Amino acid sequence: MNWDDVRIFLAVARNGQILGASRALGLNHATVARRLTALEEALGSTLFQRRTNGTQLTAQGETFLVHAEAMESASLAAAGSADANSRIEGTVRIGAPDGFGVAFLAPRLHELTERHPSMRIELVPVPRAFSLSRREADIAVTLERPREGRLVARKLTDYSLGLYAARSYLDRYGAPKSLDDLQHHRLVGYVEDLLYTASLDYTGLFSGDWHSRIAVSSAMGQTEAVRAGAGIGILHAFMARRDRDLIPLLPQHIVTRSYWTVLHEDLRSIRRVALVSEFLAEIVARDRALFIAAMAPDNP
Repeated sequence: MNWDDVRIFLAVARNGQILGASRALGLNHATVARRLTALEEALGSTLFQRRTNGTQLTAQGETFLVHAEAMESASLAAAGSADANSRIEGTVRIGAPDGFGVAFLAPRLHELTERHPSMRIELVPVPRAFSLSRREADIAVTLERPREGRLVARKLTDYSLGLYAARSYLDRYGAPKSLDDLQHHRLVGYVEDLLYTASLDYTGLFSGDWHSRIAVSSAMGQTEAVRAGAGIGILHAFMARRDRDLIPLLPQHIVTRSYWTVLHEDLRSIRRVALVSEFLAEIVARDRALFIAAMAPDNP
């Protein structure tokens, strides 16, 4: 059995289609299909039902997936052992919420690649959950500690969210004097049915009748809408405090959430992955004041 064929099998299983697997592996569609057929012939089993809209594992495929992932784990462990006696190189993909990923992490990643020029870092800062078992990311920054699966979690920091509005909005409509006043203001919020975790559902903590005139499915988008004067929004303090035109409102009312780093148990012995995980903890610890600073109205 060819390990490269098993690697292709895992990519197809995780992507749910041959085309997606070929893109992930950097191979053409025909090559992936041919190698998959070769693996099935070597095993004497049909591993996938191939359809026009994708692939689905057969019962034999589900059984083989367990063994294929065990082979992958052994391969990763061997690679980790080899890494210990060589320079750090290779690619590590980080999945993160867009606010943390874009506003905090992206400007600091160059520090890591300057220390280790042979490394490549892929940052995927999108508002979604990442499947580590399917290797959608090597490390995920999450809002909740995982409760199941072979995952290793580490708390990075708490952070706060509060009410903000742009100067331009306050000049036109004034500032609320209490949470009850929010019902008389234009509000910016999130798209409720696209929330990927319950931790992001916090408007009810500020108002029982939060009605967003503008709803944006990302933290960065909400911040930009509020900055433009669209209304009052619940923003990440570490992002909003950088802009002197964003004014904190009712600062005694805040919400606290947490960031965690999570990686699959099989990857923690891989030196480059462990190094990136340590780097994330390092930069967050160094700049922790950004996340936990009180929301005092420091804008003149």
